[in-house]
Amino acid sequence: MTWMRSASGSTRKRPAIINLMVVDRFLVLITVGLLGSRYILRGNLQMRKNILAVGFAAAAVALILGACGAKQTSSKAPKQVLRWTEATELPTDDPAQATDTLSFNVLLNTQEGLYRASDKGQKTNLALAKSVQVSPDGRTYKVTLRNAKWSNGDPITAQDFVYGWQRVVDPKTKSQDAFYFYQVANAQEVNTGKKPLSALGITAQGSKHLTIKLTKPVSYFKKLLAWPLFFPQNKQAVEKYGKKYGTNSTAQVYSGPFKLAKWTGSNDSWQLVKNNQYWDKQHVKLSTIKEQVVKDANTGLNLFDTGKVDETVLSGETAVAQANNNERVDRLSSNLTRVDLNENKVPAFKNADVRRAFSLVVNRQEIAKHVLQDGSRGAIGFTPIGLATGPDGQDFAKSSKVASGVDYDLSKAKALLAKGLAATNTKSLNLTLLTNDAETTKSVAEYLQNQFEQLPNVKVTLKSIPNAQRLQLQTSGDYDLALTAWQSVFGDPINFLDIWSSDSSYNSSQWHNAEFDQLLADAENKYGNNATKRWQTLVKAEKLLMKEQATIPLFQSNSRQLLKSKVKGVNYNPSGVPYDWKSAYIANK
Repeated sequence: MTWMRSASGSTRKRPAIINLMVVDRFLVLITVGLLGSRYILRGNLQMRKNILAVGFAAAAVALILGACGAKQTSSKAPKQVLRWTEATELPTDDPAQATDTLSFNVLLNTQEGLYRASDKGQKTNLALAKSVQVSPDGRTYKVTLRNAKWSNGDPITAQDFVYGWQRVVDPKTKSQDAFYFYQVANAQEVNTGKKPLSALGITAQGSKHLTIKLTKPVSYFKKLLAWPLFFPQNKQAVEKYGKKYGTNSTAQVYSGPFKLAKWTGSNDSWQLVKNNQYWDKQHVKLSTIKEQVVKDANTGLNLFDTGKVDETVLSGETAVAQANNNERVDRLSSNLTRVDLNENKVPAFKNADVRRAFSLVVNRQEIAKHVLQDGSRGAIGFTPIGLATGPDGQDFAKSSKVASGVDYDLSKAKALLAKGLAATNTKSLNLTLLTNDAETTKSVAEYLQNQFEQLPNVKVTLKSIPNAQRLQLQTSGDYDLALTAWQSVFGDPINFLDIWSSDSSYNSSQWHNAEFDQLLADAENKYGNNATKRWQTLVKAEKLLMKEQATIPLFQSNSRQLLKSKVKGVNYNPSGVPYDWKSAYIANK
């Protein structure tokens, strides 16, 4: 979405670039965020070889019992094809370059790591790892791999994990997400060129054994291991395809339940087909997932009603009209949509009063109720509601709320803008708001344009472009204002706050605050083993972020979705990569 984040650690030096977990599925997709149960229990009655010796009567009884047992589960339809819609084109299939929810969602379903998430992201189950032993101090992981193969038949080895991790942190790769590895021993030093790749704290002992060393105990590390960034990579494939690696479906090999197919790198439809080399293929029921880009909600609804797709996202009038549809599904995610103000491109944005003025002119409840109309909630801070609960039992977002950071007050906004422009010797602001071209995104952007232009001497032009292009511009810092979003990888406030540290590769707006940086460092290092003080320190950091109005939080995404009742077993994760289709299937009605 954004798909995302934060790992933290000590002082992190990261490339000053950014992305934003593109809500690509739900900002309009609104985001990202989104999916149910991991394994489907199915009756399995086996006739013993000596059944004939028991007699026809016993056989008849067995058949009757088998039929009764079958009634307890949904029957699998003969054609196992799921037809899914996406709000934007697929940017990349390279895990080291992915920065958006859609790319990570495809990677999650076509690749596999040591763990796989379940139970809405709250649990992790062994995947390519057969067993994992964690040292008493929480700093060393001993991993034994199961027998598994890549889609081309090559065995998946411990060295594939070593290579994959080294490739992400290699400064030559320029991965925006390399900082997630900074909790692995020497990762920061490797990523900043101070140590060789071989110093990274992951080593292979033969083909089936791994040792991972961390800089400190990390309570959420297993959840990180279930994220595609930490999956193995096939060195032979990377070297074979070179710069084309991950740019189309044939320039990649796959370790997961499905293989990407029919993707050229720029088309608006693609497929995920069952990977018959996958180690757990017996639990993969779908033969094909057909994904197509649908940017207009009315078009999506028509495709759904005519039986051409099994899923579509509702927005605006379509969401209201389908309020009583029994196939409607609401998915509140941890995706938070916001507006970033680029202090490098617009010097006036370095003034806190100017930033506050642009925030105060936005009515977040109006966006949620009248623009989106899909169950999304007006933001009460930068960290979304429901992401994390502290030792005191309180929701982080509510504990850290700063009303002035999300209030609507037009008269105060005008006064603050006048004060801020005078202080920066600025007469007027002619700005461009960068967005992707999805329907819902454009609706929000048009609302923001109207609101911002209620400020005196402010003119805003919209720039709506395909999502991949928007990502490139935002990453390079080539924008004035950017409508963007962030989707967590795991349920912890640091996953959101860390993107605003001065050395974050996602801090493209270039807001810097030494006090904020110190609070994050204290939370992760000084108070790493003190849950209460760590929590209190993160609350202080969030409050500082909002008092300074480093960004303009808008809304927490809810996906109001139509999903055919015959679609079962989709695993939805509201605080990570949204949809896991490994256990999904099409049932007979």
